[in-house]
Amino acid sequence: MPRKKSSGEQRVVTMREVAKAAGVSIKTVSNVVNDYEFVSASTRDKVNQAIAELGYTVNVSARNLRTGQTGVIALAIPDLTMPYFSQLSSLVIEEAKKLGMRVIVEPTLYSRDGEINALHGSQQTMMDGLIFSPLELGQEDIDQLNVDYPLVLLGERIFTDTVDHIATENVEGAKRATTYLLQTGCRHIAVVGVHPGEKVGSAALRFQGYKEALDEAGVEFDERLVVPSVMWHRSDGVSAMNALLDSGVRPDGVVALNDMLASGVMQSIQMHDLKIPDDISVIGFDNSDDSQYLTPALTSISPGLEAVARLSVKVLKDRIDGVAPFGGASGDAPVFRKVTSSLVVRQSTRPLPDGAVQY
Repeated sequence: MPRKKSSGEQRVVTMREVAKAAGVSIKTVSNVVNDYEFVSASTRDKVNQAIAELGYTVNVSARNLRTGQTGVIALAIPDLTMPYFSQLSSLVIEEAKKLGMRVIVEPTLYSRDGEINALHGSQQTMMDGLIFSPLELGQEDIDQLNVDYPLVLLGERIFTDTVDHIATENVEGAKRATTYLLQTGCRHIAVVGVHPGEKVGSAALRFQGYKEALDEAGVEFDERLVVPSVMWHRSDGVSAMNALLDSGVRPDGVVALNDMLASGVMQSIQMHDLKIPDDISVIGFDNSDDSQYLTPALTSISPGLEAVARLSVKVLKDRIDGVAPFGGASGDAPVFRKVTSSLVVRQSTRPLPDGAVQY
């Protein structure tokens, strides 16, 4: 590792310190260290001078590992037991295999420290690049993404133009789900899984889509139908829907912010001797593999996970190979792509009226 002597002891000299001394970004230091061509001569000189003054040295073995010689990439996700992330992992592994790469899956276990370690831990020397799906880090943590290896960001917790990012249609997807329920005649639609106070993230964006659909349909927003849930597991869906129904509020439709919540919502509805979809229609989000096997089968928003996996692996491989993704003119310009969502209609919702066109 890069080290500098101080008070008789050796300590690590970080790329961040070099960037500060040179008055440039960490990304620029990385570009100089990796000898990328898109750096001006004057900037390169400043960085090299700071490297020399601080005694920063490149970990040669790690650098060699990140030139594409290992064929190993990492995928950092919150939880392998969640259907969304297990399905994403399988798809990423499948796409990477097509390109001759192997994948190390690292669950960060809903931990901020776990996500930071996934970005900056010593295991980074064993891989060529990282596909990173954060849940605990937020918009204020953009600096944590300043790393000296290829990185592709997934999800909607952080938005930045400093790294490659593959996102999904959270607002559009939830709006599509809510609009469909409205088209089938629902007028008292609950939303389950909201995170109160959240501004950026899947919950906030899906809640936004829900409200936009109501507004465009001229349906009054009812705060009583907003059901929070910090976690999105099946048991949380049961608890949230029990609380709603036991309060005396009776929705005729539910938009659950993921399929696990939706399955719990359905169990609660049935425990209250209500029928799906005759009494209450239910729509989930993620179109997880298990959704089609629920009773009744769950209508759900498909976020296009196949495309997310394909694009994230392809972009990462291009970066590892020093190629500009999607044929871009500049190899250093980060790319942003949003994958299109779709509604998969099953038996948990009432059908559209004759002649109606699905949104």
